[in-house]
Amino acid sequence: MSTAGPLQGAQAPLGGSDLHAVKERGNQRTRIIRRPVHGVLLLDKPLGWSSNDALQKVKWLLRAEKAGHTGTLDPLATGVLPLCFGAATKFSQMQLDADKGYEATALLGIKTSTGDAEGKVIAERPVHVGAADVARVVPRFTGLILQTPPMHSALKKDGKALYEYARAGIEVEREARSVTIHMLNVALAPANADGIAIKMVVKCSKGTYIRTLGEDIGEALGCGAHLTGLRRTATGGFTQAQCVTLEALEAMTEDERLALLLPVDALLERHTAIALDSENTARFLNGMRRRGSWPDEKLVSVYSTEPHALLGTAQCEAGELIPGRLLSPLEITQSQTQQVGNQEAADAPQASGTTTDSREKVNHEQ
Repeated sequence: MSTAGPLQGAQAPLGGSDLHAVKERGNQRTRIIRRPVHGVLLLDKPLGWSSNDALQKVKWLLRAEKAGHTGTLDPLATGVLPLCFGAATKFSQMQLDADKGYEATALLGIKTSTGDAEGKVIAERPVHVGAADVARVVPRFTGLILQTPPMHSALKKDGKALYEYARAGIEVEREARSVTIHMLNVALAPANADGIAIKMVVKCSKGTYIRTLGEDIGEALGCGAHLTGLRRTATGGFTQAQCVTLEALEAMTEDERLALLLPVDALLERHTAIALDSENTARFLNGMRRRGSWPDEKLVSVYSTEPHALLGTAQCEAGELIPGRLLSPLEITQSQTQQVGNQEAADAPQASGTTTDSREKVNHEQ
């Protein structure tokens, strides 16, 4: 176990973690004691759940004080949903800006009010589409393209979400936005009782609406389309292979759930790392700029050397390290303690006599 004391610097907030929540279970009231939890959990969001519902469920399972997600997935969608806890919520924007990967299915010949299977049918057209037609239109939707955001989206106009206008039967003007489709594979799916569909595999920039992509490809094919299935397969450097399901998470012990948490700096993979000695650590945590022979860099993650710990983000400009989002000394100490506890749990002998850790167990169960 580490014997390093808490880092000095900015004034640490006082108080414990005895925040409480009350859950109803039949006629009984169960008191849940919240605790500080720091890190990132990669959830395979189930079908039919909103991103916030999934977040609240996992927050409850971890008994975490503070949590947030990194951009919503529609209830229709499944797949990679990074959930941030404690100090990690300070860097959730990094995943909002990250490239994404999706697999989707769109049914040809039917257009709906929402662009997916949850909307009302507003148009039907015959489908006369072959593989050559699909191959012909795909290049139009690769690279830098323009998309008009759907009315059923969380984008805001005049302080009001577009879906609120849509629910009131009002359609407002939206400006087309530039997005980048890095890779697009489209193929016809075997026809079934529902009709003819296309399967799409997409790698794209932030802000891309896959519903809109499916609709636009349907229009280019001359028959229209709406999305019937959507799975996020990757966001940034995180992939579906790393994710845990809610069912697997519920079956675990608390220690096994904590062991699944990636460290806070898992969100900072594109950042250049810089380490500071104890004297500069204290000043940096107080928001003071530091001088050094660092090259100019917009994305920097800053660490202390003794002990090794993430301090926050910064940018380097003209030899100055300019603080960005900083962890508090309390968050740093709590994160260290949590990581030590996770390591001790992983090193402890298993009751079954095996050495399989909780992460291997989850991957096996999937």
